[in-house]
Parts: sequence; structure tokens; C-alpha cells
Amino acid sequence: MKLGVGHTMFPPDWPLEKIFGEAAEIGFDGVELWLTEDGAVSLTSTREDMERVKELARKHGIELYSLASGLYWQYSLTDEDSAVREKAKGIVRKQLELAHALGCDTILVVPGCVGADFLPESKVVDYEAAYARAAEWLWELKPYAEELQVSIGIENVWNKFLLSPLEMRDLIDRADSRYVGAYLDIGNVLNFGYPQQWVRILGKRICKVHLKDFSREVGNLNGFVELLEGDVDYPAVMSALREAQYDGWLTAELVFPPEKALEGIRRTMEAMRRIVHV
Repeated sequence: MKLGVGHTMFPPDWPLEKIFGEAAEIGFDGVELWLTEDGAVSLTSTREDMERVKELARKHGIELYSLASGLYWQYSLTDEDSAVREKAKGIVRKQLELAHALGCDTILVVPGCVGADFLPESKVVDYEAAYARAAEWLWELKPYAEELQVSIGIENVWNKFLLSPLEMRDLIDRADSRYVGAYLDIGNVLNFGYPQQWVRILGKRICKVHLKDFSREVGNLNGFVELLEGDVDYPAVMSALREAQYDGWLTAELVFPPEKALEGIRRTMEAMRRIVHV
């Protein structure tokens, strides 16, 4: 398995070249980039822009393998407003195009939202309607993913949607494409399930994995802690991943204050090495 680090773990004012250099120095194999409305990788980025990003990564021996985004909290793929849904689908298309240009084989997509308590403006969407809309957009956009040979990885997040690995499995299977899969976030499961069970049920559908840890005792957004300091049973998770013959990327996705980011990222790498060798 290869070890990656999320672009957003580094201070927000750092240029990509500095991020790639530090990631390589710490020992990461690759960086998961982050799509925003403006910035180094954005909705206005061009193929030529991505060629320059690829060259910077190549210079430091860093692989680019996945493109994530937080834009789907603002533009939900299951919103009641069809105009918002169309905007979100446009983001998926752009994300696929940029990932292809970067040489990434996966994009991370939040598949929709029923509700998000941590977002004050979040609207509650009917669960059944959200499921139908998610199935619809996946079916609509999978041909583009297939054409570009970039997988759409739908992530389990705190969106009150796809709360069971059985639901996620069935939604993926309805899309009926090798380019639609699960982007499994290990830490996000802890508040309502067991990640090793998700691994076994999703199996070959898992295209990428996020590593986080979480304290059930805290039980809210403040419960996310550093790797190996929470309640994730990482020996069980790694055993399940090996049983599923998963040999892809493990990407750290944690949050540190900018002034403490580098030391936190170094600790994260140490923890990841311990996790993969259990």
C-alpha cells in the first residue's frame, strides 16, 4: 500500500511546490490534491495549469493519484433545487477533467446530503429523494468517468445519508461501472458503525481509503483525534483490507493549526507506518 497526505493538511498559504517538497521529505509517496472555486487547482484551472502542477510533483518524486473537494457541501448533488444539482454535476465533470489531466485515477465526491448538523445553513432533504437523485447523477455521469478512465469515489461523510455499508454497496452496484466505487473514510464510520465491517461489505468496490481516528466518548466533530489516539481498531481494519485484497492508497486526512501543521504531519506519517505494519 502507498501512503498519501491530503493537500489540506498543510498551511493554506503554502504553494504546491513547498507542499510537494515537504511531503517528499517526510516520506509520503503522494499528495491528494484539493479542488476549490479558486486557487492552485480550481474550477477555472486549465489542462496547461495541471501540466505545470504535474511537473512540480514530478520534480519532487511525488505521485498525484486523487483529487478531492469540499465544494459538495455548498453545492449538493441531492439538493431540492435542480439548479444547485446541475451546478454540482458540473463540478463533478470539471473534477474528472482535471484529475485526468493530472494523471489521477480517482476523484472524491460527497454523493449528496440529507442533513448536516455542523452546517447552520444546511437544508433537510427527504432521504428517499436523496437516494434517487444520487442514483440518477451517478448513472448520468458514469459514461464521462469511463471515457476519461477516472473513478468516481463516493465518500461516507457526516451527511445523514448512506449510513450503512449495505446502502453504499447497493448504490454503487446500481451504477454498474468499474469507474464508480467507494472512497472509504475509516474515521468517519466510528460514530455510527465499525470500519472493518464496511471494508468487508464493500470489498472490491473500495477505490481509495482515508485514514482518520475518532473518539466515541466525545461523539461530535471535536472527537476527531490523531491517528492511533482514538477508537479505530486499526489491526482489524488492516486485516479486513488485506482480506479484501486492497493494495491501494491510504491517505491521511487530519486538521492541524497552521503553525503546528508540519510537526503534526510528521507524527501522522509515523503513525501510518505503524498502522500498515500491524
